Amino acid sequence: MTTSTIVFIVLIAVIALLLIATIAWVARNKRTQHRRVEAGDIRDKAADESHKVGQREALADETAAKARVAQAEADVKTAHATGLQHQAQVHRSDAATARDEVNQEFKRADKIDPDSQTPETPSTADRKEHQDH
Repeated sequence: MTTSTIVFIVLIAVIALLLIATIAWVARNKRTQHRRVEAGDIRDKAADESHKVGQREALADETAAKARVAQAEADVKTAHATGLQHQAQVHRSDAATARDEVNQEFKRADKIDPDSQTPETPSTADRKEHQDH
């Protein structure tokens, strides 16, 4: 082999290596650029989804606020109902006490009334009152 042939082979090898390196560099740059574009697309889609998620979060916050208002209204109504139940119980107790007092007065009247049938027998008015209730 002659020197020129060796130089020619080495030159071809160097050119081939440079060509391979250039092709690898271009391919890597293309791949990097493709990844940048793909990442940009993903970010754009994520930004769109972020806006939609923000709307959903706002709706959830609004619904939670409505639920708190409804719960507060229900608590007020429950407290009012409890108060009314207590008032009803007080009225019922007062009425029962008053009924006992009235019945005692009927019995007292029957005891002192000479026309009363028996001291233990409730008067006609007393029986009528019991039948109405």
